[in-house]
Amino acid sequence: MRPARRAAALLLLTGTASALEIGETVPSFTGMTVQGSSFSLADAQKGHRAIVVMFRSTLCPYSNSYNELLKNMTAEYGRKRVLFLAVHSDRWETDDDIRAHGRKYGHTFPVIRDPDGRLAALLNARRTPEVFVMDGDGKLRYHGRIASKLGTPDLRNALDALLAGRRIERAETKAFGCSIDRS
Repeated sequence: MRPARRAAALLLLTGTASALEIGETVPSFTGMTVQGSSFSLADAQKGHRAIVVMFRSTLCPYSNSYNELLKNMTAEYGRKRVLFLAVHSDRWETDDDIRAHGRKYGHTFPVIRDPDGRLAALLNARRTPEVFVMDGDGKLRYHGRIASKLGTPDLRNALDALLAGRRIERAETKAFGCSIDRS
């Protein structure tokens, strides 16, 4: 399939979600990555202790302020069997834009382009960046920001607690950044 057709491939979504609660099962989804491979949340859960779904944008300065941190976290937590997946729901970004951005910042995580906002709607994502962390069983364990403006490493704290089998102290935080247009 040609890259332009891959980008237009529809995401297959199962279930519905409106403001998922911590502990609920995240609805499964599949899609094509801008790197040209298929992605299945159900399949990814089988080989990973946690999945981090990150709503990002190449155009959002808030999202871009985390480029280096996410590159480092992907490498560090990848060794601990944590998969990072980026979702780009901005309809103005192209596959080429997203791939070039990933190369520029050394990102190695898979990326799904979601220009019609179906995946954003499924998870009720509203901002870039905004993250959803699920355990290997698909249960939502953390939802919110990567870090606070004051530097609190919320995502790192959540992943460390999850991987250690501890309760996540702040399982929900307020994400801040650019709005995802789901109209």
